[in-house]
Amino acid sequence: MGFVDAVKSVFSQYVGLSGRAARSEYWYWVLFTVLVSIATVILDLALFPDNDVSPLNSIANLVFLLPGWAVSVRRLHDLDRSGWWLLIVLVPLIGWIVLFVWAATKGDATENRFGPPPLAAAGSTAAA
Repeated sequence: MGFVDAVKSVFSQYVGLSGRAARSEYWYWVLFTVLVSIATVILDLALFPDNDVSPLNSIANLVFLLPGWAVSVRRLHDLDRSGWWLLIVLVPLIGWIVLFVWAATKGDATENRFGPPPLAAAGSTAAA
């Protein structure tokens, strides 16, 4: 799955918690949100130089909040884990490390309780 396809997929499933998300979909989404965040911070500094508030960045973060959670849940589903595992982030440092490792781990190659492999429909043999 390419960059544009991944971003379109996440936005098309804005709050969809069912199904699975491939590694490429998840990491391209992360890249997209980081790039937009950098751009909005630069715009905020240019448009509001004397203000400590970042309105454009705040709006972007609010827009990306729900789809970010949804794609994270679907990424955990690809590993045959419940979306409730996102709460492990509440454990300082360890939770973030565990989620990072899981996000980078290859998903199940076969169908699991959350559905078929995410890239199977595209006929891809690439790593999920």
